[in-house]
Amino acid sequence: MYSIIEQGGTQFKVKQGATIRVPLIEAEKGAEITIDKVLLAADGDKIKIGTPVVKGASVVAKVVDHAKAKKVLVIKRKRRKDYRRKNGHRQQYTKLEIVSINI
Repeated sequence: MYSIIEQGGTQFKVKQGATIRVPLIEAEKGAEITIDKVLLAADGDKIKIGTPVVKGASVVAKVVDHAKAKKVLVIKRKRRKDYRRKNGHRQQYTKLEIVSINI
């Protein structure tokens, strides 16, 4: 059994027991959240495709951790003009563990 959910503008394929990294969610560490934006739900040969979401379907996930991703360097440069700028960015994310999928 798996499903495709949307969280933070990104789609994720999830199974029960899987761990995913989603954009930062305002929730306490250890709290359970319910995600209602289920775009597809599959159980063996039975597949339900939402228009745009599957009605009555939800995914329950547990917040494992909040952290920052690896640093991404942003470098700007203009040739022959002695213009150089270097900047770094670390995106915050939330680590979720999928507890159950309800169709």
